[in-house]
Amino acid sequence: MPKEIAVYMGDNGETTSLYQNGKVLVYQRNQGCWRVSRERDFSLGDNFNIKALREIMDELIEFLGHCKTFVGLSITGIPYFVLEKSGCSIWEFEGNPLDFLDYILAKEEEEQRENSQQNSTILPTPVETFSGCYRISIKEIQEKNLGVSSKQVLLPFIRQGKFYSLEILCNHVPPWLENEILLNQLESRTEVITRNEVKLVMTKKCCD
Repeated sequence: MPKEIAVYMGDNGETTSLYQNGKVLVYQRNQGCWRVSRERDFSLGDNFNIKALREIMDELIEFLGHCKTFVGLSITGIPYFVLEKSGCSIWEFEGNPLDFLDYILAKEEEEQRENSQQNSTILPTPVETFSGCYRISIKEIQEKNLGVSSKQVLLPFIRQGKFYSLEILCNHVPPWLENEILLNQLESRTEVITRNEVKLVMTKKCCD
């Protein structure tokens, strides 16, 4: 399948903030050339209610389809997290798409090669200590250059949501985890064990 990259653009033909009115253009690369395969008008509107934002973003995700790369001048807040959760890689660039599409494609292909190499590395995985309760240590990942990140190890498990609680031993709480806790509506508590060891416990909120 030809590579696709979605770009959010203003009336001037250059990237713009996702909070401005504009168009989403999906570029497809064929025989070395980038061409627009589909496009649609897009606006988050003036109502920044979280539920309304999510509904608008869900429509955008449906429009993107198999396209998993999204570029804009500025992508923040709920739109950023919805795009990330859908599996999109997110880029912020200023200017005309034809000036940076090849660069983004090269960087993503390089990352794919690195990920394929990392797959040969044995990664730590959460261990079930009790029914629905899991434990994992990411201290080694944080302290040594193993070629993998805490996000690569933890995010797939968290996104699957097949746990009641997850205890994470680390030397510091990764900043991205705080956003993930909010996004997945989890409860959390931290406990400092030693100067270089912290325990973070994430649990699902009880339903009414």
